[in-house]
Amino acid sequence: MASVEEVVLVDEAGRPIGTADKATVHGPATPLHLAFSCHLFNERGEYLATRRALSKKTWPGVWTNSFCGHPGPGEDTADAVLRRAPQELGVEVAELRVALPDFRYRATDAAGTVENEICPVYVARLHGDPAPDATEVAEWKWAPPSLLLQAVTATPWAFSPWLALQLPLLAEASPALFSG
Repeated sequence: MASVEEVVLVDEAGRPIGTADKATVHGPATPLHLAFSCHLFNERGEYLATRRALSKKTWPGVWTNSFCGHPGPGEDTADAVLRRAPQELGVEVAELRVALPDFRYRATDAAGTVENEICPVYVARLHGDPAPDATEVAEWKWAPPSLLLQAVTATPWAFSPWLALQLPLLAEASPALFSG
């Protein structure tokens, strides 16, 4: 029998107050919970953008950041990033660092499903190409970060809301990643 993946529910200050089954936590009244986003860059400085699988509960088929996830109860967020990369993208990442430790957002998709997350944003290096899990990622592309930022800025509605919010902040916090 498969184990239940739990997310950590938090109060407004980010303190853990319980857990919930990840499979059932996202809905029209999603409670505030912990998550993370990771943005990957290759040795050429290109950004890995992914398109969410069509079977995803929230924002199916939408272009987004490299990968996301949720730390489990008692799990360090950086450890959760390192755990999730092979599960979702079939890769190990290197040079992991937190870039936006206090990022938080709430958004509702067209079906009425809410994301409500305290979501530190990480950047890391990826050597080679991903081999993603098809239940997570429909497709992926390497892109020049400055061009992706232009696209997200010009058409934020065409991307996941967290990417549209995170990418400009990431470019401001880490301008060297977006130069060239």
